[in-house]
Amino acid sequence: MKLWDKGISIDKKIEQFTVGNDREIDLHIAKYDVQASLAHAKMLHSIGILSRDELAQLEGGLEILARQIEEGTFIIDSQFEDVHSKIEFELTKTLGEVGKKIHTARSRNDQVLVALQLYYKENIGIIYDKTEVFFNTLLDLSETHKKALLPGYTHLQVAMPSSFGLWFSAYAELLIDDVYLLNAALKTVDQNPLGSAAGYGSSFGIDRELTTKELQFSTLKYNVVAAQMARGKSERTIALTLGSLCNTMARFAMDICLYMSQNFSFITFPDELTTGSSIMPHKKNPDVFELIRGKCNKIQALQTEMILITNNLPSGYHRDYQLLKEHMILAINDVMDILDIFNYAIRQIEVKDIDLNDAKYQYLFTVDNMNTLVEGGMSFREAYQIIGKQVQEETYKPDTSKEHTHIGSMGNLCLEEIKAKFPKREKHP
Repeated sequence: MKLWDKGISIDKKIEQFTVGNDREIDLHIAKYDVQASLAHAKMLHSIGILSRDELAQLEGGLEILARQIEEGTFIIDSQFEDVHSKIEFELTKTLGEVGKKIHTARSRNDQVLVALQLYYKENIGIIYDKTEVFFNTLLDLSETHKKALLPGYTHLQVAMPSSFGLWFSAYAELLIDDVYLLNAALKTVDQNPLGSAAGYGSSFGIDRELTTKELQFSTLKYNVVAAQMARGKSERTIALTLGSLCNTMARFAMDICLYMSQNFSFITFPDELTTGSSIMPHKKNPDVFELIRGKCNKIQALQTEMILITNNLPSGYHRDYQLLKEHMILAINDVMDILDIFNYAIRQIEVKDIDLNDAKYQYLFTVDNMNTLVEGGMSFREAYQIIGKQVQEETYKPDTSKEHTHIGSMGNLCLEEIKAKFPKREKHP
């Protein structure tokens, strides 16, 4: 039941330790292994290793497995080491000697590598799409609440006037930076490693350009050693990307938790989106946003994990790489879920009217009022001293009439420009 089985029994404790959670995790990449196996079979036929009839048999067998995977009936039994051995077993059971030929000119190393590259490529694209939905939601909220004033803070101290329009669109524009990285990660994994075998290529005259076209990769990872060494590097790049996106969402979630508290009381959500306390009947807790914050912070640690597992490994394959799969795949799934729930919840936000006559906002407009003096001909330093003196002597009276109109300010949000700035998804064949 093992691709490397030579008829020698292995200690059960060793086997259990080395297999780990591969059977469960490999279900996520099963369909991609089938796709790669199909492309590989077509290539073997093209170079004369498989006959037309043998290829047709393998195509039929792989189609059955693909359908089982899609329907959720495909399982990796305990006697199998991973998805790769399971698929070859099923092909051999159905097709006999023809099934045994599918492993010709490839290694389990490039099997898992190409399956992961295909998995990453498709799911980074899905994350891109979900991020774009979230981005558009924030711009819509910015437009809806563009005139609603919001106190701005620095050092958690009342600072200057802001707006909900500015707040929502700020996080929207930050997502653009994350999408730049998503596109970079997508380009990184869009390179075909199939044919690198165990990391040193094959003595068969394989056609790697054919499999590249069949699997719709933009290009090859030409050097077979580089292809193998890309494992770990791809994961570090993706982890950095996911961490950047999660950093944006974690900070946004923190703002929401802060602004929902009674001490700020800037926003609220429908009761059905919040939770209560087991002993305090008045509580309305932002648990969903606290969990978003916690999950996002956890995912930001993923890059460090990927670095420490693979840092300074010499060239060639090492079993350490097996440890990359589980947390990468779980993190990708978590990011998708976070984007979905964040978008669902934020659309239901309720923005409150904020009484800027409240004493704690007394000095919110000092900078605006100082600027008015400067526009009247006074030097900046003198205007600063005059307003500062009024604050110290408690004689300051705010004038709230001044408007902010420059590009990117609360009176000129540039929402169309921000929308146009959102990066197009990397085009791949």
